[in-house]
Parts: sequence; C-alpha cells; structure tokens
Amino acid sequence: MSFRVGSDVGGTFTDLVLQSASGELHTGQRLTTYPDPSLACLEGLDTLIAQAGVAWTDLAQAVHGTTLGSNIVIERKGKNVALLTTRGFRDVLIIGREKRYQVYDLQIEPPAPLIPRRLIREIPERILYDGGVLLPLDEAETRRVVRDLAAQGITTIAVCLLHSYVNPAHEERVAQIVAEEAPDIAVTTSHEVSPTFREYERTSTTVVNAYVMTAVRAYLRSLQQAMAERGARARLFVMQSSGGIATAEAMQRYPVRMIESGPAAGALMAGVYGELTGHRDLIAFDMGGTTAKLALIEKGTPSTAATFELHKVGFAAGSGIPMNIQTIDLVEIGAGGGSIARLALGVLAVGPQSAGSTPGPVCYGRGGSEPTVTDADLALGYLNPDYFAGGAMKLDVDAARRAIEERVARPLGLSPAEAAWGIHQIVNTNMELATRVVSIERGRDPRDLTFIAFGGAGPVHGCRLAQALGIPRVILPAAAGVTAAIGLLAAEVKFDVARTYVRKLEDVDLHYLNRIFAEMEAQAVEVIRESAVTAEATLARSADVRYLGQGFELTVPLALGALGPKELARLRQGFDEAYAARYGYANPKEPVEVVNWKLTALGAGPTVALPKCEPQAGGTAAKGSRRAYFPERGGFIDCPVYDRYRLGPGMELSGPAVIEERESTTVLPPGCVARVDDYATLLVKVEPAR
Repeated sequence: MSFRVGSDVGGTFTDLVLQSASGELHTGQRLTTYPDPSLACLEGLDTLIAQAGVAWTDLAQAVHGTTLGSNIVIERKGKNVALLTTRGFRDVLIIGREKRYQVYDLQIEPPAPLIPRRLIREIPERILYDGGVLLPLDEAETRRVVRDLAAQGITTIAVCLLHSYVNPAHEERVAQIVAEEAPDIAVTTSHEVSPTFREYERTSTTVVNAYVMTAVRAYLRSLQQAMAERGARARLFVMQSSGGIATAEAMQRYPVRMIESGPAAGALMAGVYGELTGHRDLIAFDMGGTTAKLALIEKGTPSTAATFELHKVGFAAGSGIPMNIQTIDLVEIGAGGGSIARLALGVLAVGPQSAGSTPGPVCYGRGGSEPTVTDADLALGYLNPDYFAGGAMKLDVDAARRAIEERVARPLGLSPAEAAWGIHQIVNTNMELATRVVSIERGRDPRDLTFIAFGGAGPVHGCRLAQALGIPRVILPAAAGVTAAIGLLAAEVKFDVARTYVRKLEDVDLHYLNRIFAEMEAQAVEVIRESAVTAEATLARSADVRYLGQGFELTVPLALGALGPKELARLRQGFDEAYAARYGYANPKEPVEVVNWKLTALGAGPTVALPKCEPQAGGTAAKGSRRAYFPERGGFIDCPVYDRYRLGPGMELSGPAVIEERESTTVLPPGCVARVDDYATLLVKVEPAR
C-alpha cells in the first residue's frame, strides 16, 4: 500500500492532507509552531498517518508548501549575506527604478535593500551587452574581497555581474574563487537564478535567492531527516510559486522559486474545482488566519506573471521587492482570521497586523489581548466555540466579546454587536478592493466570473464578498480549510527557464537561438529527472515580444523543435493577435523585437482524486440553531446550523444558514441558495446586496 501527503504551512495554521492508494482523503490542521514550523507539520502528519492506519514506510510522496522564504524576507531575518557586483554598480539595489510608487505621497519610502551597502562589494571586470569582454576579471582583487568577507563571518554570497546573462564566464570564475578561498560560503550566481536582462530586477532576484538560501536549506534538510527517522523513504517535493513542484534538493539551490509556495497550491486547486463544476473562469479567494490571497483563473488555468513583487504597499507596482520568477499572479493582503482590529485616528481599522498562532486571537486563550476577525466572527455567532477545528480547540466567546467591547465598542460608542459587525464589514471591504485588482484591473468584469472561496475563513466571508461585487455564483469546496494542501497533491513537477537575447525578429540568429534552447532544455529536463518522473517531460516554449521601442512585453507561445523562418513568422502572428486582444488594436507593419526566450518542462505525476459523497438515506443534516447576526433580519436571529458531513448530492439550503465542518464554517447570508454536488461542494446562487 502507498499513500501521499501534503502539508501547507501558513502563518496561523498548518494544513495537512493524506491520500490513500484508493483515493480516500484524510485531513487535519495544527496551529503553526514558531520558530520551527516543521514541528507542527511533523506532529500533524504523525497523527494523520496513525488515524489512516498506515505507516511512514508506506509513504510514496510528500509535497510541502511553506511561507518560510517570504517570511524571512518580509521580516528581514536573513543574516551574513553579501553581494559581489561589477565595479561602478554597487548602488543598483539602492537606486532601484527611482520611481515613486505613489506620486503624491510625500512620506514615501522605497523598500530597504536586503543587503546593507557595507556588504555590497565591487570587483573589477566588465562584459559588454553582446558578451564581449571589455575588462578581464581581476582575480587577485576578487580573492582579496572574498577573504575579507569570510573574515566578517559571511555565510552566503550573491554574485551579479553586468551582462552575465549573455556571457557567464566571469560569474562562473568568481564562484570558483569563492569555493577555493572560502569553501564553507554558499554562492548564488545571477546567470543560474535569473539569466535575463534589467539589472535591478536580476540583482534583486539573485539577492533574494541568497538571502533565504541558508535558512531554507537548513529547514528542508531538517524536514527530510525527520521524515527519514520516521521510516519514510519517499522524496520530499516543494511547491513553487509557478504552481509546479520540484524536489527539495532543487529548491535548496533555487529557493527564490518557492517564495509564494503555499498560495500557489490553492490557486491551482481552484482551477480543478472550476473544471469539475463547469465554471472555468473564476476568482480564487483563499482566506486563512494571517492573509487573504486572490487570483484570476481563466479557462481553468491560473493567470501567471514573469515577475513578482513581494511585500507591496497597497498593491502599488514598484513598492515591493521585485523578482524575475515565474509565478501564479496573486494579490495578497493582510486580511485573515487573525487580523487585528484597532482604532486608527479615531476610526476602526483591521489588519494588516496579525495575531498569528502565537498568541493568536483572544478567543484562543493563548495570551492574545487584541480583538481579531476571528473574535468578531465568533461574537457574531458564525463560529461554533465547541467545534472549532473539529473540536480540537475550544474558543472563549466571553473573552472575545470583552476584548471587542473594551478595545472597539466603548471607545467608538457602539454596542458590542455593532463593533463586531463593523470589524466583519471592514475586513470584507479590504478584500473587496483586492478582488477588484485581480478582476477589473485585469480586464475582467467580476459579475461575469464565479467566486471560489476556501481557506479556514474563506467560506465565512465568501458569500458576503460575492454579494458586494455582484458575482452571481460561489463555489465552496468540501474541506475548504485544507484546499491548498490538497492542491499540493494536484501539482505537476515543473521547472521554468528563461534567457535574454534581445533582437529584432528579422535579425534573430537561428543557429544561436536553437543552441540556447537546447541548453535551457537540458537544464530543465535535468531537474525533472531528479524528481524520478518516469514519463517523458513535456516541454513548452514562449517568448516575450514587444514593438520596437516599447518598455514592456507580451508573452507569446513558440513552437517546439528546430526553429526556422516559418516558426518566427508564426510568433509574429501570435504577437499581433495577443496585442489586439489586450489593447484592442495591432499594427502588423510595425517592427517587433524579442526580449526573453522561455522554456517550461513538465513531468506528470500522480493525480489527486477527489472523493464523491454518498447520497444520504433518511435523517437530517440539521444540527439545531444558534443565535447569529444578520442585519438584513434586524440583528441576532435563531439561525439554522447544518452538519456538512450529512449533506448529500442534490440537497439545497437557503440562507440565512451556517454549515459546519472540521476545517471551516460556511455562512450563507439571506439571498443565497446552496446546492450540494457529487463532490460535496456547495454551489451557491447569490443575490446582489441591496
């Protein structure tokens, strides 16, 4: 017998899933442990494996998603990292793009560089844009700089030299010198991590990779060792930001690729539910304990981006830390169950600060004193204090109400119920703005899309959000709290590679282009084969194309095999079609140039099989009623409560109603009607808010 496990470490909860050889799913949750998140992961899997009646020795595959990398960057926890760069380019990280991401904000501050200027060292060398050597590498000076950094206790060095994406010879030699002079220092070179042009973004990507490398490597090795000590012989895979998985060994070399690890799995699973329900154009909404993540799903596939900014300020482009990595195009905000409600300038504000799992919301009884969204939802009657996380945690309703009254209601002259409802409304408004970013700002009307809500808090808020946006349909998956963890088991092994080769389309050297594609294919397929995928790797090519003189590109599919004039002509035609679809017009006579050439390798693995629910013979799904707050009905009313596990296919429920399961709670406001499908998914028809 063999089984697979997925573990998704979030800021508040660690979500776990086990799929048996027969396809049966077992799920679980644990509060995330700090400072070592792997403890909750391993303890939770121990429990889950025991409950399923299997052993670690039967494990066929383990897939892991974690926010470790992004947390290290956001919290500036990286240590002893230095940067080597070309003489004259020491301040690339500090200068950035010299753009004000909010033109009229006089207090604006760009993101601080991850590496202080004193640890950015220059070395004499210069490669030209065409790969020619203007100034040979000064090896003696390089050795002196490396020895000096080693004496300061540096553990990781990022190397980013000018135009190394065309000719990496100097970077390769610098890496060799570091290995000779200080073999204990880890090295990250830009031509391996981000062999593309635009100096600031390439440097930033390389620095992030170096910044998280030591911590990620130690974390993954520790996790692998702990699993091996339990008898597991299966390989550990890690979810990448792109929505594919790779081996833990590959992610130790390229940790920047797993910065948005967990959220990507949720968006991937949203596409699976879209296919099952026949609604392939979706807004995926994942609300956990710390953050809410949103993504646009078109034709069953999450939208992707070739660049990513971490820790943006108010969704403003240019306000975060840029990385040249393939990623699912997510908008993430500090709006989760643990988001803290506070008074700011005399008005109520919610988030982005979070109580996390330590100390957690007030109602957890773990020392938290500031009211949170979870406290408000509990005070409003939406959550069952005796059945939170399936009864694994008991919530303190009175403590939540006292905190809301003392910190919010009394200072604002509101009743406790009005204050709790205000917290609920404000966090919904924050998420509504983020939803508009992934729909309207992407050229899609949310009223033409379907909303899929998951995560521990997603189904509590999802229908209200859809009402506010005029979205007519909501999908609420079963086991919504662990949807992202299930998504880990739905991912394919994947590796993306890109190279910059800027040429007008008619000036492309086809011999050179075919050579670099062969090199990219060899690199990507090697990573796929490391994963022990038995089937042949599936390849896909694309290119970033723009009109001559433009500063931004569109990604266009490119044919496989040997490239010739016919393939380039089809690339031009594809660009014209993509440009017309995006901007409403195209000019086939205008010259175009290609900037980046890209390749993706996919290795198909085992698929996740969602279990179907059995028709219920007799009985009722009703658990009773609870006082819950619905302002449309005048405030607190006796609201019917249902057991999600006793709902059968074809059953219908009308709001107001509360539906409980171990991993989450669904709130159906008035005007919502939910129907149960064959997979126990709730398909909700939503009337717009009046």
